[in-house]
Amino acid sequence: QLQFVESGGGLVQTGGSLKLSCSPSRFTVDYYNIGWVRQSPGKEREGVSCRSPGGGITTYTDSVKGRFTISKDNFGTTVFLQMDNLKPEDTGVYVCAATRLTATCPQDGTSYEYWGQGTQVTVSS
Repeated sequence: QLQFVESGGGLVQTGGSLKLSCSPSRFTVDYYNIGWVRQSPGKEREGVSCRSPGGGITTYTDSVKGRFTISKDNFGTTVFLQMDNLKPEDTGVYVCAATRLTATCPQDGTSYEYWGQGTQVTVSS
């Protein structure tokens, strides 16, 4: 069973920034599609962003385009989600997830094999 070490969540004011980190155990990030899925109060689970193996493709849900950036470190051990200009509607639990079932990022944004525990992001107005 794959595991993840996630960090970076917290409480910020509207307009602030946070950087989430996801470090999978037992594999390098370039072998999997790795993404972030968020669960917000009263809303369905939503795929926020995804990075394909090797980083050739990155995807973002429309509401975060231009504000969030997914990337990895030079060692292939950690995937980051830089979140800028945060809004109250970005509040939720952000979960790192991975899959190799598809060649590229899941089209529905949430069909992953492996899931982390999640980190809470709260944006105050």
